[in-house]
Amino acid sequence: MAHKPPAGGIEKSGSFSSILYCKSDLKEGALQWVKEPLNGQVLMVLSMDNNCSATSFDMELCAEKLKSLGVEQVAADQWKRLIQDAVLKPEVRRYMFYNSRAFQIAIAVVFYVSLWTNIYSTVQLCSFGRYWEASVLVTLAAVAVTVVVILVIDRRQRKLNMNTDVRLAAVNEIFIKHSLILGITDALDGPHNILQLWFVRFSPERCLQSLSAHIADLQRTRPSGLRHSLDQLCVVMEAAVRPDPGTEEEALREESPLLSSGVNLNKKPVTCNELLCLVPEGPPEVMAQQLLVIFSGCYARLLVTGRLPRAVAGGHLEHSSMPCLCQFIKTTALNTHQSWFAGR
Repeated sequence: MAHKPPAGGIEKSGSFSSILYCKSDLKEGALQWVKEPLNGQVLMVLSMDNNCSATSFDMELCAEKLKSLGVEQVAADQWKRLIQDAVLKPEVRRYMFYNSRAFQIAIAVVFYVSLWTNIYSTVQLCSFGRYWEASVLVTLAAVAVTVVVILVIDRRQRKLNMNTDVRLAAVNEIFIKHSLILGITDALDGPHNILQLWFVRFSPERCLQSLSAHIADLQRTRPSGLRHSLDQLCVVMEAAVRPDPGTEEEALREESPLLSSGVNLNKKPVTCNELLCLVPEGPPEVMAQQLLVIFSGCYARLLVTGRLPRAVAGGHLEHSSMPCLCQFIKTTALNTHQSWFAGR
């Protein structure tokens, strides 16, 4: 029978995994498909406790499940390293903790208390501050401002996150060839902040054709608008400055001491920040493939959390009112004027 991943909880090892739409053959001990999964269906979820730095995703169990899904051509060491670099580095885990729901709730509470205290203290300086109605107005004002801040944060979280979603692009570039995309979310399990890595079924062929045709049309009709939209998809990279050999030798001669002290001064290389465009100009199909890979992590995250808006026109998700990946990209990245989404 098909079974669903548990909603919460962790094993003693600090992680658990679950898989959808598979059944266990007790005689052979093998996993077999019950039916072909549809686009947008979750196939596997890996979870870990982000509060403990020693925990990690169960990669061995993940590799076993991927084999049962038919993903055997991908070298395990390659995708394990890419996942490690994408979401398991200490600085990335710290960033995800500070952007987790638990931390946002704590910030909202502190913001509300501080705002209420400041407004109430200011009102007390006025003559009407002695009445109880003033306290009610202060409370309503503090609640209203806090709700606005929470809504702004929630709206920002519906957008592409360069520090998490884009970091999954390298591993999604591999798995999308096998009709899988990955997304990462966080959840609360009591006092624990749980990171969840989702494996979602997604066949990119129809979305790739539709998006390629759309980009080709934009290149003919609105090339400047297309370039402006794609220029927003940039990351800042730190690159080492390489001076000309002649200039470097002259600088070394000028900076060399008159009397050798025998000390080797190891200078740090000079670096500068460069703006790297994630989707450079190229054939429509190449640009469409790059957009699918870049936005797949964000799309999977919003899909599994139910935060995607509903699609007006029919997309490539069977039996679902959610937009497919190419519809999501056309609306969020390419800024088309078509009304793909209904208001929520």
